[in-house]
Amino acid sequence: MQDILQQLEEKRAAARLGGGEKRIAAQHAKGKLSARERLEVLLDEGTFEEWDMFVEHRCTDFGMQD
Repeated sequence: MQDILQQLEEKRAAARLGGGEKRIAAQHAKGKLSARERLEVLLDEGTFEEWDMFVEHRCTDFGMQD
């Protein structure tokens, strides 16, 4: 059971990174916040509950799979 919980936490951590460290750094270089950071600023602490954190798109139009 502990292994399953560890895997789940690893998936959560990866999902929290969104597009990855490079994209977050690129947003910061432009003087912008990431989407998650904007939510943290906009909403009161503890009021946001994310659903479907592990959902990924399946769109292949216009090369979006890349």
